[in-house]
Amino acid sequence: MLGAARASKEKPVIGVVVKIGGIPWFNAMEAGIKKRSAELGVDAFMVGPTSADPALQVRAIEDLIAKNVDVIGVVPNDAEVLEPVLERARKAGIKVVTHESPKQKQADWDFELASVQGFGEAYAKNLIDALGGKGGYAVFVGSLTVPLHNAWADAANAYIKKNAPDMKLIGDRYGVAEDVDASRSTALDLIRAHPDLKAFLAFGSQGPIGAARAVAERGKKGQILVLGPFSPGQGRKLVHDGVLTGGFMWNPEQAGEVFVTIGTMLTRGEEIKDGTKIEGLGVVHPDGHNLIVDQLVQLNDKTVDDLAKMGL
Repeated sequence: MLGAARASKEKPVIGVVVKIGGIPWFNAMEAGIKKRSAELGVDAFMVGPTSADPALQVRAIEDLIAKNVDVIGVVPNDAEVLEPVLERARKAGIKVVTHESPKQKQADWDFELASVQGFGEAYAKNLIDALGGKGGYAVFVGSLTVPLHNAWADAANAYIKKNAPDMKLIGDRYGVAEDVDASRSTALDLIRAHPDLKAFLAFGSQGPIGAARAVAERGKKGQILVLGPFSPGQGRKLVHDGVLTGGFMWNPEQAGEVFVTIGTMLTRGEEIKDGTKIEGLGVVHPDGHNLIVDQLVQLNDKTVDDLAKMGL
């Protein structure tokens, strides 16, 4: 039982399964879920697995199906692994909303606060400018099965290849960026093995933190740049220390609010169509079942403290 709550039209129950619990990014998302839940008078909550393991997400979703919630939200670790369990949820009459997983099969809606092209190319442009279009760089993603991280990496790499042919991708990409320790150790190995390494481009909130710690340990401040989305509260000291260069992000607290807003709309039978205004997203123009907007927030030494004060 979800306390004494039961799924009902009067008080919809919305469960949001994230990639991993206990890290700042998803703590901020949980704050947004709780805030919007109170505003709308629904019972919305977050489930955070103990590790970024798709099997744990499947188990959490199965539990929510058994509890007969009205809406299941998911930030997938592996889009394909989740398809069968999301199909079961929808067959049980449960609405499914995903985030960070464009074109997710077996979802009623997926929403993004940044377009793949816009996000990937923003990082590529920043990296080219910072390196003067020369040098080796390595790419971290949350895992090789997270569609959005890999799509960002594809967009960034394609832009760099076209616009800065003197820059060299080291390796292919490394699926470590949801684990700070794995990111740090991988970065240390790459720094040792590649004297021409000039930057880490890390998609996944723990990747920039781990890579920046590695840069600090090896005394490479100012010699190796680290770009990527991260929690401002977690990364602010590294930014001010000059080992975490910065990047772009969207507001995970806002994403938590949007989960609850869309979930509530679905339980009330409200139609989402071209021109619909959704709080947190603005006016949307659906592409299939994808709702994609660009609301990038810049991360640097001038913005990180104010963002951290917001609890991010």
